[in-house]
Amino acid sequence: MNTLVTGAAFGAALTASGVYQPSVIVSQLKFENWHMIQAFLTAAASSAALVHLLQTISPTTFPLSPRSYSSISLFSRYDGNLLGGILLGTGMMLSGACPGTVLAQIGTGVRSGFYALEGGIIGGIVFTGFVGPWIAKRNAAAKAEAAAKASGKGEESKELTKTVYENLGVSRSSVLVAFETICASVVVSTALWTSVGPEAKISPVVGGLCIAGAQLLSLLLRKNLVGTSTSFEEVGDWFWGIFKGKTLPQRYNNLLFVSGCVLGAKLLTVAYPALGQVTEVAVSPVAAGLGGFLMIIGSRMAGGCTSGHGISGISLLSTSSFLTIGAAFGAGALLGLLRG
Repeated sequence: MNTLVTGAAFGAALTASGVYQPSVIVSQLKFENWHMIQAFLTAAASSAALVHLLQTISPTTFPLSPRSYSSISLFSRYDGNLLGGILLGTGMMLSGACPGTVLAQIGTGVRSGFYALEGGIIGGIVFTGFVGPWIAKRNAAAKAEAAAKASGKGEESKELTKTVYENLGVSRSSVLVAFETICASVVVSTALWTSVGPEAKISPVVGGLCIAGAQLLSLLLRKNLVGTSTSFEEVGDWFWGIFKGKTLPQRYNNLLFVSGCVLGAKLLTVAYPALGQVTEVAVSPVAAGLGGFLMIIGSRMAGGCTSGHGISGISLLSTSSFLTIGAAFGAGALLGLLRG
């Protein structure tokens, strides 16, 4: 029940903030409207502050681990984060959605969201059946090779650092303060010097705080952070379990969470119809479906999406999360500029 309630709160927060609308996502990646960045940075900064506070007060109650790197053993331990982020951002620009906002789009009846969801489901099936096993095989071979080399030299494998402050060799507090300062500077400057579109029924900053509030609820009720793209992988697990006649997977918590997201978005727009009024943007069924497919392949390759990495992973100051989201926004913005 806690998972469903938390999902509903997150879906409602995405809807209230307005960032679920395709026009907001597309116009942000084209640098025409700073609504999304204001809401996103407010949510990420607030979530980071909340996580730090809760872990300081009770570290044993909230034993949250920073996100590890995602590798596909091509050129870097972070190559999965970078390439996955690029696919995620490309998919966002094509579909006007991300793995979290597509759920709010379904709840509010955005037509392109249904095509993006279909593409995402296919992406989850393809990843689980083909891409994921291929990555696992490559990583296993690379790990065995590295272990053999280390053993031959009499070396011990070193534990890899996961956070920005560990990589920089500074305190967690100093990086947190720097991050909060950067976020506040961007939000304030864009709020003063740019304008948001008609999609903003409430201030993007207030919307970001709503998303952070859903994060807080998730921490209090589930002792876990929000994330949505894993649910598409769960769909793939169920599909292949049925298709191959094997024992069905036992995990379904993520599916329950995203079902709550759709329900929360729907209930909020029923209660406040103005929040469900969508500013139309041209997203063809083909673009939406392809974008949905790419963003799920990318987010699973990177080990998280704009919620799992962007709001939750960044709140733990995970290096992999900053790299994934940077690659996603960079790729989406480049495609936006090319498309004009």
